[in-house]
Amino acid sequence: MKPKISDVARVAGVSPTTVSRVLNNRGYIGEETRKKVQEAMEELNYFPNDIARSLFIKKTYLIGVIFPTTSNPFYGQLIFHLENYANSLGYKILLCNSQGREDKEKSYLHMLQRNQVDGIIAGAHNRGIEEYDIPNLPVVGFDRYLSKNTPVVSSDNYDGGRKATQLLINKKCNHIIHINGPSDLETPANLRRKAYEEVMKEHGRNPITYETLGDNEATINKLFEEHPEVDGIFASDDLIAATVLRVAKKRNRKIPYDLKVIGYDGTDTTKVLLPELSTIAQPIKDIAETCVDLLIKQIDGKWDEKEQQTILPVKLIESETTT
Repeated sequence: MKPKISDVARVAGVSPTTVSRVLNNRGYIGEETRKKVQEAMEELNYFPNDIARSLFIKKTYLIGVIFPTTSNPFYGQLIFHLENYANSLGYKILLCNSQGREDKEKSYLHMLQRNQVDGIIAGAHNRGIEEYDIPNLPVVGFDRYLSKNTPVVSSDNYDGGRKATQLLINKKCNHIIHINGPSDLETPANLRRKAYEEVMKEHGRNPITYETLGDNEATINKLFEEHPEVDGIFASDDLIAATVLRVAKKRNRKIPYDLKVIGYDGTDTTKVLLPELSTIAQPIKDIAETCVDLLIKQIDGKWDEKEQQTILPVKLIESETTT
């Protein structure tokens, strides 16, 4: 049978009320008494009931995190930093992998509310989910417009798009094509495409964008077949860029001599597996910590509604694929 507070009190030689005060850190407790209670807990292998404690203090110290996938290196690294930083502040993470499905995302939202999380950080891909507009529940969106009342954290997507496109132009590429995700997603990441198009027009070029719809390789093969003249590709993430390099190799396109490629994200995984890839690096650790800080501000009632959008700087990393 699991030990109870009364058992801890008996072994420590104090009252159950004193044990409760130690557990909830309420009122003055002498160091000797506190030590007796802690030793009794260890002797009995007693663990306090977090659910009961959360009802008392009206806080669970749980944060729900919803992302479309955990297999993408960018999301994997972001989630690592989210968990690590939240843990340093005394919070635990409930991780939800929506797989890009609206039904799973809604289901997870309901589950997190049933588990009384203190707040939610979400970067899932679906739009128009009314459940995000939750009264009195703090929510922060990463690179997604979740609702009109939800603050958003992102990297400077527009500046990243400008840097990538301008680099290819500076490298004398004459036929530059952009590969992006679906344009109907309401996300700040669409600014990468906007920047590409505007920079191309500034230089008298015709912008051409291919949208991936799940099958990156098929899209890239189609691009090469329809535009064999392409000599520069700006991919909206490093996974797409990696696929471009693989397909180009099969087609005997020499990188970077007759095709230059730049990606976007700059994860640790990419740096290890594809150190030759030029990319726009997002400040992933800073993004994670900003999301957590904003959420905790909401939880503690200290959030300024003027902080509706936070944009963090990106960095151009030039390597062998654009030399």
